[in-house]
Amino acid sequence: MSVYLITGASGYIGSMCVDYIMHREKEARVIALVRNVEKAAGRFQEFGDRVTIVRADLTDRAVVAALEADCDEIIHCASVTKSAEMIAHPVEVTESIVNTAQNILELARRCQIRSMVYLSSMEVYGNIDCSDGHRVAEEELGDIALFQVRSCYPLGKRMAEQICFSYCKEYGVPVKIARLAQTFGRGVSAEESRVFAQFARAAGAGSDIVLHTQGNSMGNYCSIDDAVEGIFTILKQGADGEAYNVVNEANTMTIRQMAELVAEKIAGKKSRVICRIPKENCYGYAAETGLRLSGKKLEGLGWHPRKDLAQMYLDLMDALGE
Repeated sequence: MSVYLITGASGYIGSMCVDYIMHREKEARVIALVRNVEKAAGRFQEFGDRVTIVRADLTDRAVVAALEADCDEIIHCASVTKSAEMIAHPVEVTESIVNTAQNILELARRCQIRSMVYLSSMEVYGNIDCSDGHRVAEEELGDIALFQVRSCYPLGKRMAEQICFSYCKEYGVPVKIARLAQTFGRGVSAEESRVFAQFARAAGAGSDIVLHTQGNSMGNYCSIDDAVEGIFTILKQGADGEAYNVVNEANTMTIRQMAELVAEKIAGKKSRVICRIPKENCYGYAAETGLRLSGKKLEGLGWHPRKDLAQMYLDLMDALGE
């Protein structure tokens, strides 16, 4: 019987990882580390005592060191995801990303686990020229502006990845890194406010899809079902100390192209795509990028994404009740 420890287990990806384990491994148990016990208890009620919910401040090394968490495998999902928070609290965001990663790696070291996956982000790549259609592989990294507030997130993720690598090489912690594309679809919370959810709500209402930029930034997307499959493929088959992109290459397009796809295929042309660009980046959007991720390394482990962007939106609208 395997015991999994999932951090950020009440969040979107973390909770979907718990679902995956519960439905695929009938004898497995999960230790779910969360901030909101009540939310997690409601979310995982159907699984009974197979899911143990633990509230913990993962930024506090003493708290994590005191956890009684004898586990076999770890998926570290906990992270800041709201751009507005990155803009408002860059110091705390950096602290959360870096300190939490090291604290969980110490826990992994103590428990002598079989495997661990750290959930990183495609934002670690920074600015890379893909204008010729080039697909970016895991060993390539571009520039990230040092003196921009929102850079706390991608730079923090880069540092956390380096800490993972260091723990692997110095202490033999069997950690792998999953660099996630933008992930959504089934199971998204009704309170979700990110751009993809705004597009879905507009399509459901037949109202205008509003862009707060020109929409030229390239997006890389993967359905939640495919992403979770990818995470577990990395956990079970990935090489220690290495990173893997989790992306459906067929779902690469600009923000404007995605908005137009939603307006045409999902809203049935009842929605228009319009731009209302504020003078300042008050929404905390990431810097414009032309990044195109390669999924070949993960596909080499036998993983293959199945859902296109249109299906992701249909799943999303079901989840939002649109």
